[in-house]
Amino acid sequence: MYRTHTCGQLRAANVNETVTLAGWVQKVRNLGAMTFIDLRDRYGITQIVVEEHSPADVKTVADGLGREYVLQVEGRVVERSSKNPKMPTGDIEVVASKLVVLHEAEVPPFTIEENSDGGDDLRMKYRYLDLRRPPLQRNMILRHKMAQEIRRFLSDEGFLEIETPYLVNSTPEGARDFVVPSRMSPNQFYALPQSPQTLKQLLMVAGYDKYFQIVRCFRDEDLRADRQPEFTQIDCEMSFVEQEDVLEIFERWAKHMFREVMGIELTEPLRRMPWIEAMEKYGSDKPDLRFGMEFADLTDLAQGHGFAVFDDAEYVTGFAATGCAGYTRKQIDALTEFVKRQQIGAKGLVWIRVEADGNVKSSVDKFYSPEQVRAMADRAGAKAGDLVLILCGKKFKTLTQLCALRLEVAQQLSLRDPKKFAPLWVIDFPLFEWDDETQRYYAVHHPFTSPKLEDVQYLDNDPGRVRANAYDFVCNGTEIGGGSIRIHDSKLQAKMFELLGFTAEQAQERFGFLMNAFKYGAPPHGGLAFGFDRLCSLFGGSESIRDYIAFPKNNNGRDMMLDAPGYIDQSQLDELCLQLVKPRE
Repeated sequence: MYRTHTCGQLRAANVNETVTLAGWVQKVRNLGAMTFIDLRDRYGITQIVVEEHSPADVKTVADGLGREYVLQVEGRVVERSSKNPKMPTGDIEVVASKLVVLHEAEVPPFTIEENSDGGDDLRMKYRYLDLRRPPLQRNMILRHKMAQEIRRFLSDEGFLEIETPYLVNSTPEGARDFVVPSRMSPNQFYALPQSPQTLKQLLMVAGYDKYFQIVRCFRDEDLRADRQPEFTQIDCEMSFVEQEDVLEIFERWAKHMFREVMGIELTEPLRRMPWIEAMEKYGSDKPDLRFGMEFADLTDLAQGHGFAVFDDAEYVTGFAATGCAGYTRKQIDALTEFVKRQQIGAKGLVWIRVEADGNVKSSVDKFYSPEQVRAMADRAGAKAGDLVLILCGKKFKTLTQLCALRLEVAQQLSLRDPKKFAPLWVIDFPLFEWDDETQRYYAVHHPFTSPKLEDVQYLDNDPGRVRANAYDFVCNGTEIGGGSIRIHDSKLQAKMFELLGFTAEQAQERFGFLMNAFKYGAPPHGGLAFGFDRLCSLFGGSESIRDYIAFPKNNNGRDMMLDAPGYIDQSQLDELCLQLVKPRE
């Protein structure tokens, strides 16, 4: 046995016990007569003491120790003369009677401490070292705890955990597939699943009315802090349910997770916000409700007064930035430059300042009377001391631009507290979105989403008006999960494929297996999937999901540690009947 206790286990009750510990050397402090060694494992740190009168071999080993050496220690637990209340083991130390170096170590390229001196790329290259650090260990423990609670809750609710295959057929919509060539079927390819969507629907047809899976998904798309080429979903599906049934059970699940993992009791029902309300009030289908600053439609008040910028715009909207009336010209100019950045694309910014005495002043005073400026400020809900910020242009483009500004102002005002949570459901999404470039409709979610029954009448003559029987779970400005009631009627599904530009032959080729299954009796069904990595980062208080994945990829989709993706041997290419071509410049 290499150890009798872990490095985080010993307390004052263990004084005078002879113990054996094993772990990594965090730090060595040689004070001449005595040497102190901090020994670390994932459970904590214990201080080891080599005294002046310790055996000569023990002192020799101690003198040769370096950082990250793997060390076994045998000794007696004693009470520390100078206790450390910041450490769980701070009341004791172990006087070493035997030291055994289990493995020597080179000096690590960065410090294995709470705050490391290594950059992102360096720490990802040596991820196995980064994972030794306490923040990463806490993240992995949190992820484990969350997975256990998810399984416990869903199992208690009657859900069955069923695995679906990783080698599937390619899908035509959504993100790009990762494809896998088949040696046994030359010139044919599997695809890695973007989600188990059709497979879980087939499980409903098969009679497994409550399914879940904590499953890996793969999408070959451009990356951001909250995206990875491979990620984990909490995938769920239910039969004989309507939207309300799904929302009810997963609202209870969400409250269970907040209570059991975070110690936060959510007593009020979660807000349900129609998509159009989310867009018009917050400029986003994933609104951050930790703070106010709702948008107001100012179009009717702003137009018709000779200010061409507003008069020529489709939509004028703004919000009251709380307590920002004191912003200097320099600060307002900085906000103007922010919205004019290429990523946002606004042409300028109009402001109204509501002074402490209630008087108003704006950047467009020469076009409007004080009463007209006051009317716009009032519409935006501005109080004394607030600054109204206004943008204009195409409606939904302007709303998106103003959303970016709202979040920026909130960041400046420290309103985006990671320890505060404001979850909600966003519902009543559009079923389709029109693409001007390709001159066709695309499914906002996926082709299997059911329209609202009352909107089916508009499918033929006004598809853009049709709302989806879909819902997203949103928290703190991030979409954590989403789903929908599915189409279970073969004729309606065929109609959806037609509207999305599929010929009957194409629909049969791509989804014939699902359509054929429906012929044998498909129950009404629906479900949703949560991003497990996103949920972990939300609970952990980080903006990047990489911190909660043991071995993540960087923003270019590369594994810095494994140096993947990489080239394969010509012999493998020959077996797969593949020929490489030079990439286009």
